[in-house]
Amino acid sequence: MFRPTLIIVAALMPLLAGCELMGGESAEAVAARREAEGKAVGGACRHAGRAIEDCFVLNKRADKAAIFAGWREMNDYMRDNKVETVSPQGGPAPAESAAKVEPAAEPAPKPAKAKKAES
Repeated sequence: MFRPTLIIVAALMPLLAGCELMGGESAEAVAARREAEGKAVGGACRHAGRAIEDCFVLNKRADKAAIFAGWREMNDYMRDNKVETVSPQGGPAPAESAAKVEPAAEPAPKPAKAKKAES
């Protein structure tokens, strides 16, 4: 005898086989998304007139090769079409050197008291 739940599950298996709800994104989709995000970040950095090194520092989690590819593509596009850089309208980005505050000089140690000679 067949159980009704077994028949229902067997009927739904082909429909669920192509569903990615259970397993999340595939590795190829994740890699393609990270590549596209890195290129977008690199292109935006170049369009804003940022140096590639600054772009790497400001976007540590992005793939450096993808950032460079996007920066280079935008550089070629801007050069070919004579597009000028656009300065950011927000406040200046916090610089790494400004975030580091030099510690205050420590006060000079007090001279040690001479120990009394024990007899």
